[in-house]
Amino acid sequence: MQLDKLRDRSLDRLFEAVLTLQSVEECYRFFDDLCTVGEIKSLAQRLEVARMLRKGCTYHQIEADTGASTATISRVKRCLHYGSDGYSMVLDRLKE
Repeated sequence: MQLDKLRDRSLDRLFEAVLTLQSVEECYRFFDDLCTVGEIKSLAQRLEVARMLRKGCTYHQIEADTGASTATISRVKRCLHYGSDGYSMVLDRLKE
């Protein structure tokens, strides 16, 4: 599995730190310290692209609404179809 290549102790610590966050405000504070504004916006954009793809939006609609490049949209689409199901898991939970 591709995740095994990624797995290491420092990444485990990062994910454990994220799991300690208890509110959106805490997420803003932590990610503001951890990432650049561009990195945060890029992550948010990818999640929005995934949401729109699952909703059946066209590349043109997604590009217009999010500003994402066709390369980003294609990459997210590939992850939705052949990835680790992370996007689907999170998007399903956000619906609840």
